Amino acid sequence: MSSSHTLKIRLAPWALLSVSAAWGMAFVVMKDAIERQSVNNFLFTRFSLAVIVMVALKPQVLMKLDRDLIIRAGSAGIFLGLGYIFQTLGLAHTGAAITGFVTGLYVVFTPLLAYFFLKERLTKLIWACVFIATIGLGLLSIRGFSVGIGEMLVLASAFFFAAHIIALGKWSSGRDVYAMTIVQLAMCALLSGLASIPEGYSAPPDYGVWAVVVFTAVICTAVAFVVQTWSQAHMTTTKVAVILTMEVVFAALFAIIFGGERLTLQATLGGLMVLTAMFMIVLKEE
Repeated sequence: MSSSHTLKIRLAPWALLSVSAAWGMAFVVMKDAIERQSVNNFLFTRFSLAVIVMVALKPQVLMKLDRDLIIRAGSAGIFLGLGYIFQTLGLAHTGAAITGFVTGLYVVFTPLLAYFFLKERLTKLIWACVFIATIGLGLLSIRGFSVGIGEMLVLASAFFFAAHIIALGKWSSGRDVYAMTIVQLAMCALLSGLASIPEGYSAPPDYGVWAVVVFTAVICTAVAFVVQTWSQAHMTTTKVAVILTMEVVFAALFAIIFGGERLTLQATLGGLMVLTAMFMIVLKEE
């Protein structure tokens, strides 16, 4: 194994951790914006702007969009887009905390799908990390729990997010990362645009919402999904899922720092459990 490849394998988890941090910050900055613009309109604008920015920065990437890449990345984008749409539908019927926890259950679906479709070996350590992360997510998020239509819709979104991780694990290696990302995000824009049809499209209503759209489109979408697609070419899908659960920890941390929320003992314990699971799976021997 070359030193360059070894370095990529070592850097990939920490690059993916930066994605979790960006998504955690997105939870905080999007909260007010979503109240002033419909979620599907927001998602359509966010994903469309991300695609426009990426193509404008590197127009020559369009030459790399062959049939194979479009089919693979488009399929991954369908899973990702459906994940966002089902999560949004569920959020309309249940609380944000429960939505965060149930979405995080992709950490359970991912190793199961990886076992069946990628034939990845599931060790006792992997299952221990999944279990610890799941309990930690629950402590971070749950303030009373009942299972209704909202929870079931969010559970479906968790399945689609897991399927997206599996799809990238299978198809990202050996293909152009930038081109893969553009096709995935274009598919998300298409799906959220279709979901917007019943209510009609309206642009962000003010500069504040536009600022959030630009931040989430460029940093939390374009840059984040390029990094995720690259990282997944160098690590197992289950490791990816556990590291991405740190999104909930970062969201809680940023909510305390910037949103004035109070840190409870339960949330602290939950965050420490997710952190423990992440470090166990990142530092384990391959």
